[in-house]
Amino acid sequence: MTAEHGIVLITGTSSGIGLATAVAAATAGYTVVATMRDTDRARPLLDAAEQAGVALDLRQLDVTDAESVTRCFDGVQRTYGRLDALVNNAGISNFDPTLEMSTMAALRANLEVNFFGVVAASRAAMPLLRACRGRLVTIGSVHGVVGQPFNEAYCAAKFAVEGFMESLAPVAGAHGVQVSVVVPGFVKDTSFGIFPDINRRTVQAASGPYAPTFADYVAWIGSQGWEGAGQLSQEVAEVVVDTLRAERPPFRVPANRWAADYLGHKLTDRDGSTVQTLARTWIGQPDN
Repeated sequence: MTAEHGIVLITGTSSGIGLATAVAAATAGYTVVATMRDTDRARPLLDAAEQAGVALDLRQLDVTDAESVTRCFDGVQRTYGRLDALVNNAGISNFDPTLEMSTMAALRANLEVNFFGVVAASRAAMPLLRACRGRLVTIGSVHGVVGQPFNEAYCAAKFAVEGFMESLAPVAGAHGVQVSVVVPGFVKDTSFGIFPDINRRTVQAASGPYAPTFADYVAWIGSQGWEGAGQLSQEVAEVVVDTLRAERPPFRVPANRWAADYLGHKLTDRDGSTVQTLARTWIGQPDN
């Protein structure tokens, strides 16, 4: 896919990684359809685009609303007649008291956005991507591979995304669509990376019998320092753009060295190549 002729739709562009990726992709020459649930929150994105000297096609998209998904992707097809790439970025954080102290509604809401929203957007995009032999890129998380205490719902959703995309990748690849999951670690300039004291106090107060365990966990976080772990949204955005431009991107793309090493605690097949090569043989698509 060449940048000059690529139409890329990015979800969740009002802030953070989505905002940075929209601007970075437009700067690289892509035509960017930047979507968000509430377009009244578009000012930071539009200001960043203006500062970078790029134009964006801003559209409303709520990945949890079937009508919104259909309307958005049908609109892109009418406008451009094609879609070369989808970047699934929309998501919500969920640093909650542990299972007993949360609610089923909160757990379901997390999965609705972070997993089913990804599935809904991908499902709508696939016919267009197949026609263009395009790219399906999803923002994952190290917590989609390694579970994080007191973050069960978010980890469950990201684990589900990993499994879904790993299963889809060989089949999509056989039909011309390359699937990748970009895996950031600690992104320090987003709401996912900010963990203010008020949140700690709130979760601590709501943790009931788990409060001492939560306190130990917070103390451990504070003792780590996380040198080399943190990265900025812009750095992740550059990895996403590189993945879009790569001739044969790997399935799993750690966004920095720390993320790669962290995944290594659990994975020996760090970029997913071994599993993908094996899975392709199961559907009659061995590597050339």
